[in-house]
Amino acid sequence: MPPTELRYQSGFDNTFSSEAERGALPRRQNSPRKAPFGLVPEQLNGTGFTVRRQENRRTWLYRLRPSIQPRPWEPKESGRFVGSFDRGVSSPEVMRWRPLEAPGPSTDWLDGLVTFAGAGDPATRTGVAFHLYAANTDMTDRVFCDVDGDLLILPELGTLQLQTELGWLVVAPGELALIPAGIRFSVRLPDGRGRGFVAEVFGRHLRLPERGPVGANGMADARHFLAPVAAWEDRGAETELVVKQLGGLWRTTAPFSPFDVVAWHGNFAPFKYDLRLYNSLGSASFDHPDPSLLTVLTAPHDDHGRSAFDLAAFLGRWDVTENTFRPPFFHRNAATEFNAVIQGSDSGPFRQGTFTWTPYLSPHGVSARSYNGAVALADDIANRPARGSDESIWIQFESAFILRVMPWMLDHPCRDATYLKSFTGYKSAAVKP
Repeated sequence: MPPTELRYQSGFDNTFSSEAERGALPRRQNSPRKAPFGLVPEQLNGTGFTVRRQENRRTWLYRLRPSIQPRPWEPKESGRFVGSFDRGVSSPEVMRWRPLEAPGPSTDWLDGLVTFAGAGDPATRTGVAFHLYAANTDMTDRVFCDVDGDLLILPELGTLQLQTELGWLVVAPGELALIPAGIRFSVRLPDGRGRGFVAEVFGRHLRLPERGPVGANGMADARHFLAPVAAWEDRGAETELVVKQLGGLWRTTAPFSPFDVVAWHGNFAPFKYDLRLYNSLGSASFDHPDPSLLTVLTAPHDDHGRSAFDLAAFLGRWDVTENTFRPPFFHRNAATEFNAVIQGSDSGPFRQGTFTWTPYLSPHGVSARSYNGAVALADDIANRPARGSDESIWIQFESAFILRVMPWMLDHPCRDATYLKSFTGYKSAAVKP
């Protein structure tokens, strides 16, 4: 179990140092012949050795024993958690799903993962995948490691206790967890259940977006990202290790817990972040800025401004635009969008847990009811400053890739067959020939 009072270290991409036992961290060098307490030094590299210093990611771990496994690995059935998307479907249709139903008995976080859509290939280190999870059991004596890509985990129902090699993260709905590729972790459910969304980014590491003309402040502040402190255990229980590599799962058993890191230092670490700390920005005159202004984290696809992945957050904020259609305007984007309600009401078509899908360059926007209502408002009412709900948190996964939706999601019982009906009945323009 995590400590009663958790401590964290502050700052995205900082170079951290942490030791659970005083004197466990070597002060002068990384790999002394005799490390303090007889600990074993191990380096974890998240990037190539010779990348630019500002992009280099590595951490030194000081553990009770080497992490190399003395037992053979064997393939493991992955079910609907996949890394190959050839079976997926690329359709131009916008779609919506109701919140996922409770899983079957004794379903832990790993077993509860289902791939929603994906593009690219982990082997070429290019692409993304979006997953869903629903779970009701702790990962007891079971550890997962994704070497294919970084994982961004956003719980929507139920808090997650994440035990990682570098320490504990407790992540509640409204927060996110970032687990870089190659770091081992396990998930516990203190509320007895969990449901949420996961983005997986191949090859590129997630980073804070550039602020550009915004300047030095606003958006997500690096100091609000929290990294764990070292918290080791020495347990001799048989532990199942599961690794995802090239989309497939492999398993072995270890005679000890892999969470035996007594000290560590470096900048390749997991983080948590509270979305409610995001400083939303917007227009102070007319028209909407693009949703890129609400980007929390990004993974660039190239140096031309296209993103392999963006996470955007839509929170309570003021809208003061005048003479402007305030709901999201109708648009077709050179991007694929996955939207989800992380926090919201328990009723209605967009209740908490609902998620929607907008394919690449597909037309989308608000329902006919919302559109007709907005344009029918009197000017003095429409131009009043309005505050979006502070009880609502929506998130958006966006990618420049054209993703394929997996077939089991197209005929899923939670798919909302009534969604397209909301786009009928728009008030027609009064143009006469």
